Amino acid sequence: MVPGNHTQNSEFFLQGLSEEPELQSLIFGLFLSMYLITVLGNLLIILAVSSDSCLHTPMYFFLSNLSFADICFTTTTILKMLVNIQTQSKAITYEGCISQMYFYIHFAVLDDFLLAVMAYDRFVAICHPLHYTVIMNPQLSGLLVLVSWIISALNSLLESLMILRLSFCTNLEIPHFFCEIQQVVRLACCDTFLNDTLIYFTGVLLAGGPLAGILYSYSKIVFSIHGIASAQGKYKAFSTCASHLLVVSLYYCTGIGVSLSSSATHSSRSYATASVMYTVVTPMLNPFIYSLRNKDIKRALKRVVLMAVIKREIVLSLKKCP
Repeated sequence: MVPGNHTQNSEFFLQGLSEEPELQSLIFGLFLSMYLITVLGNLLIILAVSSDSCLHTPMYFFLSNLSFADICFTTTTILKMLVNIQTQSKAITYEGCISQMYFYIHFAVLDDFLLAVMAYDRFVAICHPLHYTVIMNPQLSGLLVLVSWIISALNSLLESLMILRLSFCTNLEIPHFFCEIQQVVRLACCDTFLNDTLIYFTGVLLAGGPLAGILYSYSKIVFSIHGIASAQGKYKAFSTCASHLLVVSLYYCTGIGVSLSSSATHSSRSYATASVMYTVVTPMLNPFIYSLRNKDIKRALKRVVLMAVIKREIVLSLKKCP
């Protein structure tokens, strides 16, 4: 690289959501609270599913994987920002930025595929109820999750490796609170046509593909529910997929809203602020949506909490014994 025009890829600088010093404490407290709620809520979903044998079904197996992906997704995007605010530093190493980018893309795409897999599960349960246990057997369920993990991992690896070919100018300030790939590509001092093409192609294929599958599944579900004679039967059938439909709507509406808002304002800082909706808010709300509308999850969560209280009482009583 030519000195003066380019710089060694040592570190980037994350500008965060605001440069106002008086707002940093508020942002830190708010995002730390949301992060803890997200981790705790999704961990409770995983514990409830794993501890209750009644929940060892494909639907809850997919849900526990989604909860795990949401924990990792939020940790990838928020944790570094919290550390930077606490240490009053904006720096992130080049290697750290690439790693953050890899995991961010990986878990974002994984969320897309898991939501599509869950839609397919609801399609089979409602449209082919008599064959549900045969079609959605443990082997197929595990294979669907494994394929989702592999595709998302390979895609994020490809996109991260494509960043390594870029050289960067002396301005390495990223107007975001994490290393978002499009913002990083904009800092490059070389031709980014291949990177832009790859981002666009994978975005359409790996976000549009699962969305098309979800829409197809729910079109069949709506048609099947419409054919049910009794109102009670229709309500029961719809209630089995209401939580998932709400999560899908929240996830894709916030994602599309962020894209539209960034295109309309052409402001990187506005884009970063809008990104909070699908990187932080949506993963935080998912456990509440599934637990508040699902009697099985509520029952399992109560059992988990009760067992924790009982164990605590036993430990305290043993400590009091001479």
